[in-house]
Amino acid sequence: MQASVTFVGNATTLLRLGHFTLLTDPAFGPAGSRVYLGYGAWTKRVRDPALDVLSGVKVDAVVLSHLHGDHFDSAARRWVEPALPILTTPQAARKLRRKRYLAPRGLPPWECHEWTRDRQRLRVTAVPGRHGPGVVSSLLPDVMGSVVDLEVDGRPATRLYITGDTLLDDMLAEIPRRFGEIDAMLIHLGGTRLAGLLLTMDGRQGTDLAHLIRPALTIPIHYDDYKVMKSPLSDFTTRAERQGLTGITPIERGGTIDLPLRPGVTGISHPHNPTG
Repeated sequence: MQASVTFVGNATTLLRLGHFTLLTDPAFGPAGSRVYLGYGAWTKRVRDPALDVLSGVKVDAVVLSHLHGDHFDSAARRWVEPALPILTTPQAARKLRRKRYLAPRGLPPWECHEWTRDRQRLRVTAVPGRHGPGVVSSLLPDVMGSVVDLEVDGRPATRLYITGDTLLDDMLAEIPRRFGEIDAMLIHLGGTRLAGLLLTMDGRQGTDLAHLIRPALTIPIHYDDYKVMKSPLSDFTTRAERQGLTGITPIERGGTIDLPLRPGVTGISHPHNPTG
């Protein structure tokens, strides 16, 4: 059984989960390219994505946390086929339908979408997120986190929480209450700031969320690709080490990390994209 995450850059990852492959928050523009964030705000990319890892990959769906230029840029829009399923917020799904996309699925919090192949089932459940402080949140795009469950023969194989661009908020406590054990977390960091306002978790909020979720494996992403990101990865890793958090595992662009599998899980390796 294969379950892994490959880091492309920013919030873009390739998830190989048994017989399924998901692409998260595709942004493919090179370093030096600019993306629009709304309300006249732009930001420049400063790190190249590792696009070579996508060569020859067959993707089942895109999981899009929200519609911001650093999560779905013009280069990615050209790459994503119109009929490829996109799981996202209802707000983003409506906007995508007005473009050329034929299969966006808007998921309100706690709603899920499933695929079944042979003995395996993959479930993506939308969970809450809040992209800005107080009333500012209502001025920004709706954002969702995702809990991704892989099951084999009806038994849990692995559970991954993808935070999306959220700040720490009381509503996130509902996630471990509803789902119980979470095997791995992709945590969006960076301490993104616009007009002095914090819009994504910095090191302090990230460690607080890691204490709340307590995954076996925490993979930090979304922290140094764009100029608006002000909190370096070391803010999170240093604080996490001081607080005794374990399982914090940074990943290089183009690198792949295996996700934890529950004991006793057996199955067939991914038919399309062998680990490389």
